[in-house]
Amino acid sequence: MKSAQPHSRRQSLKAALVAIAAAGLTASALPALAAPRANIVGTAAGSADHTTLVAAVKAAELVDTLSGKGPFTVFAPTNAAFAKLPVGTVDSLLKPENKTQLQSVLTYHVVPGKLMAKDVLAAITAGGGKAVVTTVQGGKLTASVMGNKVMLTDAKGRTSHVTAADLDATNGVIHVVDTVLLP
Repeated sequence: MKSAQPHSRRQSLKAALVAIAAAGLTASALPALAAPRANIVGTAAGSADHTTLVAAVKAAELVDTLSGKGPFTVFAPTNAAFAKLPVGTVDSLLKPENKTQLQSVLTYHVVPGKLMAKDVLAAITAGGGKAVVTTVQGGKLTASVMGNKVMLTDAKGRTSHVTAADLDATNGVIHVVDTVLLP
């Protein structure tokens, strides 16, 4: 019996799985991220590419939450992702008077449960090419495959691509993304 999926869609999903597996190999180049020796916050703190994220988590007073039992799936923007925001946005968000807004942005990158790359791809396949997940913030993210990468689309239509996947932490998993998502 032939699959109802078009051949090109299967090829795209297969390419995405290969890319995610390859991205997982990237974790071996980042020893602090390679083994689940630390929780989500500790794992991110061990990455030179996530200093802005860690500073934001501290400013938003989310360290205890993201160090908790979980499990959590975190789509972690890199420093370069934060640098794509309009000039002054990060500085403004880090101000104490904007803590609630910062918490909203950060928790929009967190999904309850541990969703490994294979789980995300399975949900995309089951959803006919898209999977919608609800974030801890309460908003929705739509996951799809673009080329050979998993793409996330936020409520404002901005897109972010997973550049490294399945970075294990003791209380969940981190997937590195190249753009900050906005609720």
